[in-house]
Amino acid sequence: MTLRKTSILIIFSISMICFLLSSNLHFNNMQKHTQAFMPLNTSLKDAGEIKASKFAYLTFDDGPTYIITNALLDVLKKENVKATFFVVGKEIQGKESILKRIYDEGHGIGLHTYSHNFKKIYRSTEAFIGEMARTSNKIEEVIGYAPKIIRFPGGSSKRLNAFTLDDLHKNNFKVYDWNVNICDGINPNLSISELTKNAQVIKGNKNVAIILMHCNFNNKNTVKALPGIIRYYLDLGYEFKAITEDTPEYYYRFRN
Repeated sequence: MTLRKTSILIIFSISMICFLLSSNLHFNNMQKHTQAFMPLNTSLKDAGEIKASKFAYLTFDDGPTYIITNALLDVLKKENVKATFFVVGKEIQGKESILKRIYDEGHGIGLHTYSHNFKKIYRSTEAFIGEMARTSNKIEEVIGYAPKIIRFPGGSSKRLNAFTLDDLHKNNFKVYDWNVNICDGINPNLSISELTKNAQVIKGNKNVAIILMHCNFNNKNTVKALPGIIRYYLDLGYEFKAITEDTPEYYYRFRN
């Protein structure tokens, strides 16, 4: 091979290496940008937990109740995990010590209306907000703190719209739905294994699990299933957190 041909071959080889390196760098940069701007959730509105992190929020509706709420708190204390209790205002009377325990042990407290009577609470936006405000005031009487995080009984789907959301925000309320449902509200007698299996189904963004659970008098199997549910998410690297007013809102999308 002549010196000229050898030189051309060397130059061509160097050019190809540079091209491949440049292409690979461009592809990696594209990957980073794609990951960074990938929507956090396609089915729920999420104002933005960090995508690289995984958070689990255990939430319990309908309490406080005498036996079940305390039993759940015992499990949470043993597992050193924080949760959020969306309480019904009319259930507080006579159970003030349970509400105080929830607060004193560092769990989140949210509002789940005062009456939980669908005909009353969904009669109008004013009625709905009034029920939330009444519950917030009742809680403040007991613990000295007025929560502003709320959950729609039955969820916000087909109940929340832009006008309602604007009115809620004017009253400093923030909405939290769920993307994991263990179905203990529909059927409290589901077996422990069924409840645990249901808890593993995350809809939408897999990095944020807001788990719907209940603490009614008949949710005994929920208490028994809770340790396994906690272990499942811990094994997957999730961090358990309580919902606070600093937690980004999490509600179902609506058209208007």
